[in-house]
Amino acid sequence: MTSTPSTPTHLAHQLLLRSHSPPTATRLFREKIQQKPLLLRPSSPPPSNARAARQRTRAAKLARRKTQKPKPLSAKAKRMLGVHEVPKKQRKYAIFEGLNRMWEGYMRDILGVGEGGQGKGRQVTAQGAGQILVSADFHGAEVEVVRSRCVSRVGLRGIVVKDTKFTFEIVTRGNELKTVPKEHTVFRFEVPLADQVEYGKEPAQLPKPLIFELHGSQFENRAPDRANKKFKLHIPPDL
Repeated sequence: MTSTPSTPTHLAHQLLLRSHSPPTATRLFREKIQQKPLLLRPSSPPPSNARAARQRTRAAKLARRKTQKPKPLSAKAKRMLGVHEVPKKQRKYAIFEGLNRMWEGYMRDILGVGEGGQGKGRQVTAQGAGQILVSADFHGAEVEVVRSRCVSRVGLRGIVVKDTKFTFEIVTRGNELKTVPKEHTVFRFEVPLADQVEYGKEPAQLPKPLIFELHGSQFENRAPDRANKKFKLHIPPDL
């Protein structure tokens, strides 16, 4: 008794039998259809246009740059490293004399005065120059303490090397760094109307300098903050 071959049920196998012999059709059906690998697409579709691809690439580059950029130092780290401190080797009066001459020229410019007190023809008065002086930068100014609640500070004189919110750090002629609080302290400084080096004159031939006195309690602000602050004219209560 002979057995009849079973009829294939798959449509693809039936189509292969029409053009190939049964062994060949069975082999092709097994290799090309039954054992064929199934390739799946990724879950996220590709960008719809080139612009989206460029934006994605640019965002990835910016993210890498942010991770590679070092973080700024904190205030505690700056204090530990002494970033804003004047080194001991540089606490010399002669080093800051050039800075003092630059500051004198800066003050003559903002006050509008020049050689002989003429300049732009501006008359320096307390009402007109008060707002300018109290908002000026005093890095490089040679100041002298004329009044203070601490008697030992009276007569202290030096060039300002650091202007903080509540103190002046000055370098004296004895090459010492002194910290003077602004509160309850009156500072005196001079603004020469002409520079001896610039005009080649002897000190006796130069015009008398402008002399100012400022109450430290009235400008207890950092130098950048004073530049944009509006001060009102009033009588200090501690006078």
